Amino acid sequence: MRMNKTKIGILIIALIILLGVGVFVWYINSLKAVTKSEEFVTLEIEEGMGVKSIANLLEKNNIIKNATAMKIYTKINNINNLKAGKYNLNRSEDLSKIIEHLVNGDVTDDTVKITFIEGKNIRWIAKTIADKTVNTEEDVFNLLEDEEYIDSLIDKYWFITDEIKDSRIYYALEGYILPDTYTFENKEVSVKTIFNIILNFTDKYLSTYKEQIEKNNLTVHQILTIASMAELEGKSTEDRAEIVGVFFNRIKEKMSLGSDVTTYYAFKVDMGERDLTAKELNTENAYNTRGPNMIGKIPIGPICNPSKSAIQATLEYKTTDALYFVADKNGKVYFTKSNSEHNKKIQELKDKGLWYIY
Repeated sequence: MRMNKTKIGILIIALIILLGVGVFVWYINSLKAVTKSEEFVTLEIEEGMGVKSIANLLEKNNIIKNATAMKIYTKINNINNLKAGKYNLNRSEDLSKIIEHLVNGDVTDDTVKITFIEGKNIRWIAKTIADKTVNTEEDVFNLLEDEEYIDSLIDKYWFITDEIKDSRIYYALEGYILPDTYTFENKEVSVKTIFNIILNFTDKYLSTYKEQIEKNNLTVHQILTIASMAELEGKSTEDRAEIVGVFFNRIKEKMSLGSDVTTYYAFKVDMGERDLTAKELNTENAYNTRGPNMIGKIPIGPICNPSKSAIQATLEYKTTDALYFVADKNGKVYFTKSNSEHNKKIQELKDKGLWYIY
């Protein structure tokens, strides 16, 4: 009888040991990767999900072998700080590595950063948007011609007025895209969302000058127009401030501004692409300050998207007695008071090999 009890006890112990070994083997096996080959799965861990819910989600998506094993692992290792977010998890990684990603918050980043460079025009911006997102250049141009959308912007932003609806303007938002690096949710972002995010930033920047702008005799549209010219004519804030001073002097003297950069824009030729023809220089166009009927006038609208520096230079321009300026091929700007001095300076730059030639 005693022998039988002893045998039963041994049998029970053996069964317990076998069961323990089996559980241990099962647990160790459950910690291993689902597959040896790389297979990525994207899923979202939502805010408020606990370990149990996350483990079940991972098992359901075949990212881990067993949800129970994960619950045991996190309990043993006192892990309870799994982070919410969108993850791109690899089925070839073991359970510990998967959990490590969730603890570290190694979320996948679908965001798109787009840098809009100072002095670039809407044509360049449309191409950049097309390169960085799912949108096409046509999508950009079509939105800029959408009267309902343009009216909504006029209603929403204090600095946008009916001036941008002038039929002679090429692109309604030219000059209003404040250059900077912007982050968007993903490549599927719409052109409308892109513009709205940028205009919110433009609003924030211009609002710092709102009181000064309201005391100015110029509209925001005119300020951005002059700033866009200064942007392309000079490199430093100091040069741009004096260039703007020259522009105002010429307007006061009933002279044309005679800015080549406006003529390039008028004929949709990018600077450096080619020289302008005499016919183009003398063709009447609401942008071309070298053309007929532009005495004392600025272009109908901005010719690029000016930097903060150019906007500041326009609002805080330098008083000068100069009526002319010219830049050498290195971007250094020279200011003169008369046409003869101006022509003399140009010849001097040519003689020194400092004249820009395309």
